[in-house]
Order: sequence, then C-alpha cells, then structure tokens
Amino acid sequence: MTIPAGVRALDYFPCRYGAAKALFRGPARDLTQPYVAVLGGSPTFGKYVQRPYPALVEAALGCPVVNLGGLNAGPDFYLTDPAALDIAARAEVAVVQITGAEALSNPFYLVHSRRNDRFLVATPALRALFPQVDFAEIHFTRHLLQVLERSDRAAYAQVVAGLKQNWLDRMRLLLARLPRRRLLLWLADAPPPERAGSLDPAPPFIDQPLLGALLPDVSHLIVATPSRRARALQPFDMTYPETEAAQAACLPGAAVHAEVAERLVPVLQRLM
Repeated sequence: MTIPAGVRALDYFPCRYGAAKALFRGPARDLTQPYVAVLGGSPTFGKYVQRPYPALVEAALGCPVVNLGGLNAGPDFYLTDPAALDIAARAEVAVVQITGAEALSNPFYLVHSRRNDRFLVATPALRALFPQVDFAEIHFTRHLLQVLERSDRAAYAQVVAGLKQNWLDRMRLLLARLPRRRLLLWLADAPPPERAGSLDPAPPFIDQPLLGALLPDVSHLIVATPSRRARALQPFDMTYPETEAAQAACLPGAAVHAEVAERLVPVLQRLM
C-alpha cells in the first residue's frame, strides 16, 4: 500500500503487524491486551479523515481498537493474508464493514490480493460468456462490469448472480475465522436495498437477502446511514489534495465517522 504525502495530505502513520502482508493505518496498537479489530475497505481505513470511526470507538471504549481497514479492500484482502486474519481472530470482538461483491476473485475474474478493486484476468468462463469483449485494456473491476453490462445484459445478469453467491460464500468463510462475537457494519448513504443488481448504489450488488443469509453468523448487523447534516459537511471536514477531490467525494467525512462511532459504541460495550 503506497500512501503519498503532499499538499493537504494526512499522515496515516502506516504500520505493519507481525508477518501481515499489508500496511495498516497507525499508530500501531498494543496486541498484548484485549482489543477490538475492525475490518473493511477505504471508509474503515479512514482515507482523508483525521480520526476515523475506529479511533473514535477506541476513545469511547478505553481499549485498543485495531484498524485493519485496507484501501479498496474486500474479504479477499484478509482471506489471502493469514497473519492479518490471525490478528482479527484474536480480538475480543470483530467489526466487519460490508464491502461490495465486485471486489472479490470469483469464477469469472481474479482480483489483486491487496487492492481488490484491481482486475487481473478473465477466466475461461467469462471469456465464453463474452467472446466479443477485449479484456486487455481493462484494469479495474468497476470498469470491467460497466463494459460487460453494455455488451450483453443477459450474460451480465449471470455474472451478477455468480458474484452475489461468491460474496456470500467468501463472507461466510471470513466470518468463520473471526471471534464468536462479531458485527457486520453497513456504511452507505442509504439502507440495504430489497434487491441489488447494479454497481450503484454502493456497496455494489449487496442487498437484504444477502445480508439476511449472514445474520445467523453474526451477533449484530449495524446499519449506519449518514444524516443530512453529516452529508452536507462532507466536503468541508476532510483533508485531501485538490487533485483528489473526486475520490474524496466518494468517501465518508469526519461527521459521518462520528455518527458511525455513536452507533457502534453501545453495541460493543454490551459485547466486551
């Protein structure tokens, strides 16, 4: 993970835990005492935010909260990194931010193990479904799926169904490796939709039936949708170079992180 510095750039104090492959947001926490582990993507990492919700939860709980969020990470980020998964497994409680079904290796394509938004290669199954598509110039999963949807909607629907089932299988595998007390966190602008079949809204392709299938495997599902006030503050309570304004607009600001922490703290206090 490369985190460039520059004008209006935050210092994320990147740190490594043991033999884990990835760098995580620091400063490093003490793993010799009871701690909470938080897994997720860029919102959990807290890109462009001085104090992301794991740090705010830590202050409220009075115990270490280890931020294992990764930029553009999904379940594969952890399932391909046994050392990071072991850190999460040893936590008193684990919080898993729900990420999209597109950012996972699956029967149709493979993604990068640590930057799960990166498309690596199409499988023979995908090439058979889309013989008309040239995959050579496609480098990101979102771009790939946009191309597939434009090319053949019927074949695209088959891919989406496969992505959703693959996400469910991988999430069950991830949750089984975490401590018995574990939470799912829905962090998005709107509540989970009844049915999801497109890239938008985020997290892509995740809907109520998928989440319902995971409820027996978790202690709680926390739905954290930002208030109108928090969304209005978003352009003003983040720190980023002007060249990254478009990326920042897609991520939660400090006020949203504060609201997420407020939702998590009472549940975690009951579980600790």
